[in-house]
Amino acid sequence: MSGQELMITAIIGGVFVLLGIIAFLWSRKEEGDWYGSVSKKVDVREFLERQPGRTEHHALRIGGKILIAVGIVVLLFALGFYIFG
Repeated sequence: MSGQELMITAIIGGVFVLLGIIAFLWSRKEEGDWYGSVSKKVDVREFLERQPGRTEHHALRIGGKILIAVGIVVLLFALGFYIFG
């Protein structure tokens, strides 16, 4: 691989890691907004027990972890080619 291709691969990996971090933080914000106020809840039990669970928050969190993992693999791939290739 040429130096330019390695740089593009590293940038793509960095973008994946950045998007993963954004998705993970976004899920925390959404969960906090959803469970943040007792006065907006019809039932205080839902606030206290966080039941029924909302899948949207967990889906963003899992997607963020996957993006971070893929980004790290791509960055390691580019770094390996830079060092050994």
